[in-house]
Amino acid sequence: MPPTVPRASTPFSRRTLLRALGGGAALTALAGCGVPAAYVAPGERAGRDRSADDRSLTFANWPLYIDVDDDASRRPTLDAFTKNTGISVTYTEEINDNDEFFGKISPALMNHQETGRDLMVISDWMAARFVRLGWVQEMDRAKQPNVARHLDPQLRTPAFDNGRLHSVPWQSGITGIAYNKKKLGRELRQVGDLWDPRLAGKVTLFSGLDESFALLMQGNGVDITKWTADDFHRMCDQVEKQVANRQIRRFTGNDYTSDLNKGDVLACQAYSGDVFQLQADNPDIEFVVPEEGAELWAESMMIPNLAHHKANAEALVDYYYDPEVAAELAASVNYVCPVPAAREVLASSKDKDEAALAGNPLIFPDDTMRKRLAIARDITSGERAEFAKRWNAIVGL
Repeated sequence: MPPTVPRASTPFSRRTLLRALGGGAALTALAGCGVPAAYVAPGERAGRDRSADDRSLTFANWPLYIDVDDDASRRPTLDAFTKNTGISVTYTEEINDNDEFFGKISPALMNHQETGRDLMVISDWMAARFVRLGWVQEMDRAKQPNVARHLDPQLRTPAFDNGRLHSVPWQSGITGIAYNKKKLGRELRQVGDLWDPRLAGKVTLFSGLDESFALLMQGNGVDITKWTADDFHRMCDQVEKQVANRQIRRFTGNDYTSDLNKGDVLACQAYSGDVFQLQADNPDIEFVVPEEGAELWAESMMIPNLAHHKANAEALVDYYYDPEVAAELAASVNYVCPVPAAREVLASSKDKDEAALAGNPLIFPDDTMRKRLAIARDITSGERAEFAKRWNAIVGL
């Protein structure tokens, strides 16, 4: 996804474009050149845990994806964690792109070396790759009572990580449709509404395969938890037709927000958290979970192989599942909170703006919205080369 200038409270390029054939294809090529097999067996993943003697950990995350106070160098929730536990956190905002980060740490992981990081946050479609390769460790849920108790039930069983043993959502979100209700003059309710001839040249879709495909399939009535190759190619046929008809203005990264805000685009694929921020300045912008459904996704915390401070990292993960802490984080980043119990914390806030967040379905989806949300099954390593080749040809990559 092309870099964008981030808003103060919105993470930078979190949902990113899968460039070319992605890291999976690169690993296949390397294997053919005599590089050792990338997969790491379960018994080879754990390193010597120094947590008891070294009260520290290194946490890699995306920029602007945590609470800060007036001094942007201070992060209240992390500061409180250190004060309460004595565990210091080296917090690095080094993940600007899933594939870029994959390329940065994959040489160490595939060669059974430690990465220098104890905890990292990556999008679930990339997390699926780490799980398949055996590059991340199972967490000890006995040491994470908050996770066991408070993790959103709808996020507990992704296809790529049965039981969420290797991953815990940091924040979640919805890929749906955003539109300018005032300029459009009507409501949009279905994915198919994007193909209305009256919107010709005023529609954008995401350029990233992993970011775009699920919602478009849902528009065709597909159950994205078990979609097939036929479903994928039928969706591509449809998008090709819309490109030929000049219905689609362009394919975008996070820069779609500028087009929508300026009115150059009237309807588009969008992320719930981005629209929440846009609405603060432009109340005419609406976000809709289509009648056919929308994709629920997450960006998750994972502990890479041979991490030196696994127990400390597990403690930090569990800390962020305390509803009080989760509420503080949600109030800052404004994405779907993976801790539903945080809603009541915000609802009881004396701050009117924070209390209002408890009733916002873009942070705490209501039951009606949740019935239309689904987590897409991942594109497998065997499918990726074929599907990426076709999608990239449509998008023009």
